[in-house]
Amino acid sequence: MIGRLFRKPEAPKPDGRVAVAALLVRVARTDGEYAAAEVAVIRDILTRRYGSAELLPQAEVFEENAGDTVHLTKIIKDEIPHDDRMAYLQDLWRVVLADETRDFEEDGFMRLASNLLGMADRDSALARQAVQAEVG
Repeated sequence: MIGRLFRKPEAPKPDGRVAVAALLVRVARTDGEYAAAEVAVIRDILTRRYGSAELLPQAEVFEENAGDTVHLTKIIKDEIPHDDRMAYLQDLWRVVLADETRDFEEDGFMRLASNLLGMADRDSALARQAVQAEVG
């Protein structure tokens, strides 16, 4: 009984779409700059995926409070079937490459995120190459 009084209540599990958007925000913030070009790409991705970018403000707040990336990717793995995750890796790379710079923090984050999403480093490299080919 006393233990229940001092136990911190668990936060409700967010909608999977918010977690997806929050991971996009997290990769954009990895280099310490949340650039307008990255935000624009995130909005485009959310509009393509969900028909609207209106959940971005909620995702930004959730990302700030979500804790570690393992927590985010667990929710996403429940949301995105394994066969669809390559497209999601491409979306993450679109955000990374939106500001036309790539740094070691972003590369490291992408290695971590792809592994936590159950994808291999090779899958992440193929996703990056596909996005780079789109851009030209």
